[in-house]
Amino acid sequence: MNILSILLTIFGLSLFEIVSSIDNAIINAEVLAKMGHMARRWFLFWGLLFAVFVIRGLLPWLIVWLAVPSLGPIGALTASFNADPLVGQAVAHAAPVLLVGGGTFLVFLFLNWLFLEPKNYGLVGEKFFYRQGVWFFGTASIILSILVWLSLDTDPKMAFGAVLGSTAYFVVHGFRENAEKKEQELMTEGNISDLSKVIYLMVIDATFSLDGVLGAFAFTLAVPLILIGNGLGALIVRQLTVTNIDRIKKYVYLENGAMYSIGCLGVIMILESFQIGIPSWLSPILTFGIVGWFFFKSHRLSV
Repeated sequence: MNILSILLTIFGLSLFEIVSSIDNAIINAEVLAKMGHMARRWFLFWGLLFAVFVIRGLLPWLIVWLAVPSLGPIGALTASFNADPLVGQAVAHAAPVLLVGGGTFLVFLFLNWLFLEPKNYGLVGEKFFYRQGVWFFGTASIILSILVWLSLDTDPKMAFGAVLGSTAYFVVHGFRENAEKKEQELMTEGNISDLSKVIYLMVIDATFSLDGVLGAFAFTLAVPLILIGNGLGALIVRQLTVTNIDRIKKYVYLENGAMYSIGCLGVIMILESFQIGIPSWLSPILTFGIVGWFFFKSHRLSV
């Protein structure tokens, strides 16, 4: 990778991490406002270290290592920058399983938002899909069936990857629904200690970070770049949490931009898993374009 590609990837990862974490950041800010000064400082410092190095650093590395066990822990970290052709072949062989699984997860996440979640309607057709919410599970099942059928002809392991991605989605979705209920309790109940709130916020943050981690593989399989890009985005989100969160709330279509980016990245990952050539610059450019459009749309509404 040349320096321009590396910079484009890092900035694309950072932007994607920021917009996909905005909703969680708003809730964090509301909970933090009801906590003591020391507890807020503790969460913002140690929570950031946990979010960057444990979740957004350890998880991508672990995923690559599990996908290509032959690389070992060090090889999984440096694989994308290793000149050894055997390493490149090992990563290329395992990448389709990883990509189809992550892509399935992201596509299901987008469809759940499109069909089931209340939203500010930013595009024509969103209200129609929301009214057809009952079709989410049928649509997801049909997509999964098609992916499994196509994967069986390409690589049976890819079929397992698609099923694993859908399983991960429904498991994480269950955790998120519980997390959202717990967040409401944190904001309304006064008998929960600050320490408990901090722990809950860190667990919730870990749950909501999976989108950014899996979406990062649409940009690159290089773990160091994922760590830098997602880490930078997480740092900016933490800063927004304590400084400009009220201003961010005014940009009502940022969630739309995040979810359309997630849907597009999921499709890109699935296409790449079937060896359909996708330029490396497409994921960051699409992210910049989609988020930029909805940011502009939100800005026009807020002024």
